[in-house]
Amino acid sequence: MKHSEFWHVVDEVLGEAYGRSLAADLVLPGAGNRTAREALEAGVPPRTVWNAVCNELDLDETARWHHRVDPRNRKR
Repeated sequence: MKHSEFWHVVDEVLGEAYGRSLAADLVLPGAGNRTAREALEAGVPPRTVWNAVCNELDLDETARWHHRVDPRNRKR
């Protein structure tokens, strides 16, 4: 996962405003007790950060793998 994919999936799964707010404020134990933004800036791989977000928010597998689904096949 690239940084751009991380931000895209945050926006699509969580909504742009809510997702960006969480990325700045929610401390993730799975990302070294940092926020998503801090973890990415510290060099934690985006995939690891996204998994930490999914774990902390108890998101389902559909959300976890959203970035790997062909956009034409996504449910709207």
